[in-house]
Amino acid sequence: MSRPEELPAGLAPDLAPDLPDSLPGWLLPLAEALPGVTPEQLSRFPAPAEGGRHSAVLVLFGEGPAGPDLLLIERAVTLRSHAGQPAFPGGALDPEDGDPHGAGPVAAALREAAEEVGLQPETVEVLGALPALWLPPSGFVVHPVVAWWREPHPVDVVDAAEVAAVVRVPLTDLADPAHRLVVTHPSGRVGPGFEVDGLLVWGFTAALVDRLLAFGGFERPWDRTRYTELDAETVRLSLRTSARTTS
Repeated sequence: MSRPEELPAGLAPDLAPDLPDSLPGWLLPLAEALPGVTPEQLSRFPAPAEGGRHSAVLVLFGEGPAGPDLLLIERAVTLRSHAGQPAFPGGALDPEDGDPHGAGPVAAALREAAEEVGLQPETVEVLGALPALWLPPSGFVVHPVVAWWREPHPVDVVDAAEVAAVVRVPLTDLADPAHRLVVTHPSGRVGPGFEVDGLLVWGFTAALVDRLLAFGGFERPWDRTRYTELDAETVRLSLRTSARTTS
């Protein structure tokens, strides 16, 4: 895979000493909270000390016509892992991205976003990286990279074999109690979910969004007794990921 020709300064997994001047006030609480976030605050599955395939996702906050928003994609149904699921742009680290425990996750997150949706890395300010998390169904160790989209520009599907859709979801929609629910999987797993832009956001992505809304002060009280079951096709695609890791 190719790499972006230019990457923003400050490609480090920790929060830079000085926050960018362009950072809006609504994002400041989250940016200031990043260094203190622990793996236990994010997931029951912290990254193992060894093993797993390292990957990175770009958690990109911007400001569009509808106000503050978050960039999400819908993964293509033909993919071998997490097919058809709403997600953050991202993917596996390539050797040229660098050390998984250093600048590698930031480089990979920006490179993958450029390849998947045409994001121009020089328009992004990296704020920091959250603790790495383990995804048992796929065996990935995921490094979430949080960033501010300083200069938004049009983005869209670049490779239809990987991405089915690209959406900028307003934070007001994600925080709206009417769009929040608990998602159940036939395996017995339950977790937060969001019904936005015609998508059901669930799994790892929804769990991370749920925590980011809380850390950033965006969360509103919502009905945690409102449940929905994943439909049969979504379950079938998720089982494809599980089957791949056990075969």
